[in-house]
Amino acid sequence: MIKIIAVLCNLFSPANCREQTVTTSDFADVSMQSCLMGAPQLAEWMNLHPAERLAGSRCVVGEQDSRGA
Repeated sequence: MIKIIAVLCNLFSPANCREQTVTTSDFADVSMQSCLMGAPQLAEWMNLHPAERLAGSRCVVGEQDSRGA
């Protein structure tokens, strides 16, 4: 499994950041290459959540849990 984890900060409270699993390869066509190149799934997710700013992202292989930012 490949997960795309985004670090998101609230536009109205920039110090309020968190990690969010955007998608996994179980639900979308995510390869490690597409994840490392800035997966289109991340852009789609950000379009649906305009009140948040993308501070960073990472690719995770396996069943690891995301940790709070």
